[in-house]
Amino acid sequence: MSQQDNKSAVRAFAAAFANSFSDAVSQTVGSSWALQVMESDETPTLRAQPVQFRMKVDGALRGECFIEFYEPQASELAAKLDGSEGEGSLSPSVKTLAAVLSSAASALSSSLSSQFGELGFKIEAVSGLAFGGMFVVPLAAPAGAEEANVLLYFDALMMDALTSEGSAAEKGARPVHPANLKLVMDVELNVSLRFGQRQLPLRDVLELTSGSVVELDRLVDEPVELLLDGKVVARGEAIIVDGNYGLRVTEVPQAIESHFIN
Repeated sequence: MSQQDNKSAVRAFAAAFANSFSDAVSQTVGSSWALQVMESDETPTLRAQPVQFRMKVDGALRGECFIEFYEPQASELAAKLDGSEGEGSLSPSVKTLAAVLSSAASALSSSLSSQFGELGFKIEAVSGLAFGGMFVVPLAAPAGAEEANVLLYFDALMMDALTSEGSAAEKGARPVHPANLKLVMDVELNVSLRFGQRQLPLRDVLELTSGSVVELDRLVDEPVELLLDGKVVARGEAIIVDGNYGLRVTEVPQAIESHFIN
């Protein structure tokens, strides 16, 4: 896929999130409220205290998206949501926004299920994160402000998942007839296991030496992924078989033949 196609796939997900969050806010406050993806890719400089959330995605898509609000807009929005007066303290704002984001995530899962399959979302408040190198999509709320007050950051795993899911359709891939698969059943394909990944600044990469430890973005009890041509086809537990690594499959997100047949 081209870089522009990559951006389009991620921005489409961001637009779906914006719609779900807008609906959740509108239902809570009882009046219309809208959030939309900004046309420009330029990220505005916002010199204010951030309020951050992690949205972890599991299922047919896997990865993380970070949602960043800024004060005082975050407190003002939270006050509108819970009907309180004034800006209030930061802690209640975080709890209120987290509750509405969870509601929006549930609706987002339903709206994307026909395109990606079953999805699970987990929202949690985080703080003090730096998002250098991540792809960012600015969102604008109808508050009359010229600057965006919500930013979405996508990690590399989420970017890969979104762009690979849409790649076949965007390339105009020709469907394979099921009967034709029998002709290539003996063709050997390279598959790989992915235990996790991590984005590192060039400085840290150049400083790697024997004995360096690189922490991955996956916990030890999370499933390992089996990849075919960069696309996740199964997940499971890493095992040892006759001295070699192996995978005990515990989950197949979708029928493997569907990766070849449209």
